[in-house]
Amino acid sequence: MDIQWRKSSKSSNAEGNNCLELAEHNGEILLRESDDPGVVIRTTPARLRALLDGAKAGEFDDLA
Repeated sequence: MDIQWRKSSKSSNAEGNNCLELAEHNGEILLRESDDPGVVIRTTPARLRALLDGAKAGEFDDLA
C-alpha cells in the first residue's frame, strides 16, 4: 500500500518525529502520529471537516 503522508508546515519539529500526519487513501482520511506510525486512525472527509470546524470555533480549547 503506497500512502503519501503529509505534515502541516505548522507542526513542531516538522523534520522530526513530533508531527500529526494525514493521508487520503481509497476515499478515507488517515491520521497518525509520526512517532508511532503503526497506529492509524481512519475517518471520512465529512467527519474530519466537522472536527476541524469545531476546533476553529474553539470547541476544544479547554483541552489544550
